[in-house]
Amino acid sequence: MSHELTWLLVAIPAVSAAILLLGGKATNAWGHLLGTAASLASFVCGVLLFVQMQGLHGEERSETVRLFEWFTVGSVKVDFTLLIDPLSILFVLLITGVGSLIHIYSIGYMEHDARRRRFFAYLNLFIAAMLLLVLAADYLLVFVGWEGVGLASYLLIGFWQHKNSAAVAAKKAFVVNRVGDIGLSLAVMSMWALFGSSAFTTVNSGAESMSSTWATLVGLMLLLAACGKSAQVPLQSWLLDAMEGPTPVSALIHAATMVTAGVYLVVRSHAIFEQSEAASTAVVIVGTVTALAGAIIGTAKDDIKKALAGSTMSQIGYMMLAAGLGPAGYVFAIFHLITHGFFKANMFLGAGSVMHGMNDDVNMRHYGALRTSMKVTFATFAFGYLAILGIPPFAGFFSKDKIIEAAFADNIVIGLCALLGAGITAFYMTRVMLMTFFGKKRWDDDVHPHESPKVMTIPLIILAALSLGGGALYFAGHWIEHWLEPVVGKHEEHHLPLPAIVMTLITLAVVAIGLLIAVLKYRRDIPREAPAGSPLTVLARRDLYGDALNEAVLMRPGQYLTRTLVWLDNRGVDGLVNGLAALFGGLSGRLRRFQTGFVRSYALSMVFGAAFVVVALLAVRLS
Repeated sequence: MSHELTWLLVAIPAVSAAILLLGGKATNAWGHLLGTAASLASFVCGVLLFVQMQGLHGEERSETVRLFEWFTVGSVKVDFTLLIDPLSILFVLLITGVGSLIHIYSIGYMEHDARRRRFFAYLNLFIAAMLLLVLAADYLLVFVGWEGVGLASYLLIGFWQHKNSAAVAAKKAFVVNRVGDIGLSLAVMSMWALFGSSAFTTVNSGAESMSSTWATLVGLMLLLAACGKSAQVPLQSWLLDAMEGPTPVSALIHAATMVTAGVYLVVRSHAIFEQSEAASTAVVIVGTVTALAGAIIGTAKDDIKKALAGSTMSQIGYMMLAAGLGPAGYVFAIFHLITHGFFKANMFLGAGSVMHGMNDDVNMRHYGALRTSMKVTFATFAFGYLAILGIPPFAGFFSKDKIIEAAFADNIVIGLCALLGAGITAFYMTRVMLMTFFGKKRWDDDVHPHESPKVMTIPLIILAALSLGGGALYFAGHWIEHWLEPVVGKHEEHHLPLPAIVMTLITLAVVAIGLLIAVLKYRRDIPREAPAGSPLTVLARRDLYGDALNEAVLMRPGQYLTRTLVWLDNRGVDGLVNGLAALFGGLSGRLRRFQTGFVRSYALSMVFGAAFVVVALLAVRLS
């Protein structure tokens, strides 16, 4: 039973995508229904597998499913094998569950789009690729899903190709992710060189015998891959531009799927990172820097989707930080990943609902007072807002605050940075709430805000409920700790410098300070045009000059390198070849002048030649 359900998880959305893409206009009338049904069917398969696993204990919950022999090269044979275990099944439920809600929401959101059927095909393709990524039992197969997700995200981000900004954003996301892909490909090659295989079982069993140098190198390669997919510094620049795609894409990529792939990769590769303190420390540093960078960016964005994108970048940073803490943080990284999937999808879809009622305007300075005309959207968005702030009893309180505690237990500086990030999060999310739902109305006369249809609000209500109740995964007997233990090992309890209740009160106090600052700043009338702002505001608006840095460090040197190579090719290689050709061409041209066609000229040349030979012979003889 489990074997059939496992391959069906990936096959159903993949086949649906093929039908919708190859069926053409004949599937336009019902394509969106098929796409949604396919995602729901995968979710049902995931639930059935999850239920089957409940009666098992420990290692019994992990099962590999060999589907077929993938390829053979000499003595090397690689099977197409999937892995169902406690870690992968949580991702399956998140991807298909939240993904299905996004599909349902998209039925209403994309109702008037002429290419809606193609959009649902791309959504199915994305779901299938992401499921393959998390179900693969081999890093080589992970790479296939990894690239499939990259392709699908490119198609979805650039879905509205008539907008140049969308096409450019899709290309940017694709190129930046290719940089990260270099890390994963090098890591897979290194595994084959070290272990003769890239299967999880082989790599995990052989990791203890790795030298610290190789463990560090492979760990850093995997971290580079994670930075690309999860938009971590320094490969974060694509994330905010990706908002050019339809809003359901933002929810799918930024909440439940693509940006979490890097966190999954690091946690799945825990056996390697535990052999290298340097690599684990690098993960912590990257996560901490990104958590703060994303939060700072979110403070100055007037585009509601980009403000939430900065938030996503920051929250993924928290997950990476936790993943770098080792056995004390793996559980919290995955726990926050799941709860974030709930409340961030809730807020992204809520932002789409606001846009739906505001003629697709994304500028929060043109909103205000929408709580009265969009009551369901306001209420559900508020649940996500309270969850991301970490207000009890909402889900974020049980997941993000645990990461802050673990950070303090590991290093006081990292803990303070994580705490500061929580305060900044409270500021920019309160700013979003106030600018969107409170104050005076600031929209144009031709805009008539209205609530979205039920096909869009019902997913919001479900996600709002999950934003409230998601914390049960931890406080209900620390369930998630015991569930993940067969995969990541026994969770290590951290030792806090202060009692847990004191740490909780400190965190809530910092959150309250951030919230209060935002209220004091944005309770007054908000201008429709953004003021100049302080240097820090300008820095945040320009994404901390991430694009400028990438251009200076990577793009311009790359351009100069290619131009130098072109010059060397033109002047060096081609110059040598063309020079030799010109030399022989010139010689042949001059020799051709002696080929006149007159017999008397040839006879005269023969006489002169013979005379020259005679003179030369006499000179030799006389000498």
